[in-house]
Amino acid sequence: MNKTYFIADLHLSDDTSLINQGFFNFIDSLKQNAKSVDALYILGDFFEAWIGDDNQTALNQKVANELNDLSQAGVKLYFTHGNRDFLIKKRYAKACGMTLLPEQTIINLYGTPTLVCHGDELCTDDIEYQKFRKKSRSWWWQTLMLNLPLSFRQKKAAKIRAHSKQSKKMKSQAIMDVNEQAVSDTFTKFNVSQMIHGHTHRPNVHKYDNNKTRYVLGDWYTDLWYIEASQQGIKLISEPL
Repeated sequence: MNKTYFIADLHLSDDTSLINQGFFNFIDSLKQNAKSVDALYILGDFFEAWIGDDNQTALNQKVANELNDLSQAGVKLYFTHGNRDFLIKKRYAKACGMTLLPEQTIINLYGTPTLVCHGDELCTDDIEYQKFRKKSRSWWWQTLMLNLPLSFRQKKAAKIRAHSKQSKKMKSQAIMDVNEQAVSDTFTKFNVSQMIHGHTHRPNVHKYDNNKTRYVLGDWYTDLWYIEASQQGIKLISEPL
């Protein structure tokens, strides 16, 4: 029985050795069972921060090598940008052997049209963040940033993360979660009955009227979270790191 996997919000970095190793172990298990794995979807915030494909670190290269090995084993790899790694471009994607997807993509998941996205676009109550999201996804802002010296981008990314961390302390949990009207509008816009996303760090399976279901992936801070889909259905799974 073939399966498709989904992960998000790993926030890989040089400071997350346990998560990094958990990811490598996860990829190794997929490689060992590659003949029965159709695809792996990475739905954003894969890295804690990404400041450009030219920032070649030992971790970034090891991740690329591991993913490319999985791709070479026959598993299709897909990546959706998150709010931490929206500057991943074709150069790094090619090194990983993965395909970059639009922010919202409808896939045929074993016969069911399913919307996959990072999920931050659904958090419309967080007005401050949505303003930054709109700016940071624009071609002119990304072009400007990627043409700045690497050292400047490193400092800029550190400032943005520090501001984000401080800002979250001042916001309610409700503001940082999805807006249910935005969820409903998204189901209607894309005419799907299934949605899979991350971002909120609130793993759950939400059931709605008209047989609509929203699957939310968890982060990897303490547990390994992933979705396993097959002809038999969809499972949200967690395992200790």
